[in-house]
Order: sequence, then C-alpha cells, then structure tokens
Amino acid sequence: MSYIRVLACVALSASALQVHAGDPKTDAEMAKLASTSGCLTCHSIEAGKPGPNGMAPIGPSWEEVGKQYAGKPGASEFLTRIVLEGSSPYSSHWKGKVSGLSMPPNAVAITEANARRLVDWILALGK
Repeated sequence: MSYIRVLACVALSASALQVHAGDPKTDAEMAKLASTSGCLTCHSIEAGKPGPNGMAPIGPSWEEVGKQYAGKPGASEFLTRIVLEGSSPYSSHWKGKVSGLSMPPNAVAITEANARRLVDWILALGK
C-alpha cells in the first residue's frame, strides 16, 4: 500500500512540475491575480508595451523586473516589500525608463501571501 502512495506522490509532483514548466507568461491564474489587484494599471507582463498616450509606461514590465532581479539573493522578499509598502522616487533605478515616479503602497489591494506569489511569478518571467 505504501508503494502505491509513493507512486501517486511522484505522479502528482511530476504533473505539477509540468504545469509550471511552461512559459510563465501564459499563467492565467497569475494574470488574473495581477488584474484583480490593479497591477496591470501601471505594469505590463512583456517588455516593449507603451504607456498611456504613447508615453513611456508608468511602471517597468515584469519581464524587465524579473531580469533585473533574477538570481539576486533576497529578491523575492525585497520586491514583496516594495509591492506592499511602495518605493521611494529618490532611489529608483527605473528613472528615465518609465513615466511613473515611484510605486505606491498596495497593501490595501493585495495580501502579503498573494504579493509573494505574484513576485515569484515576476521573477520567473526574467529567466
């Protein structure tokens, strides 16, 4: 009986990996979370999307964010804090690349757990 349970766990794990092994840009659940949390007002998933009225986008694309922070220790925790608490307009490395001055705090729009899920997805977009 325990052999069957082990096989079942291995099969479930393999199927879960296959679901997440695809292109993260096509993750409908995360796109829906981003949309319902208001993130897509300022950000796009893919780089190269113009902002309102043809201006620079308000915030960086998540592909760009993912590439900027890929492999950096503590990136997930740092970006989760930025999502929840906002960022300073005086220390932005996106200055001149986006039309927004800083990221506003979003703790009223998204839970910490969902912010962390979203950030982990964003980091996967940069790989």
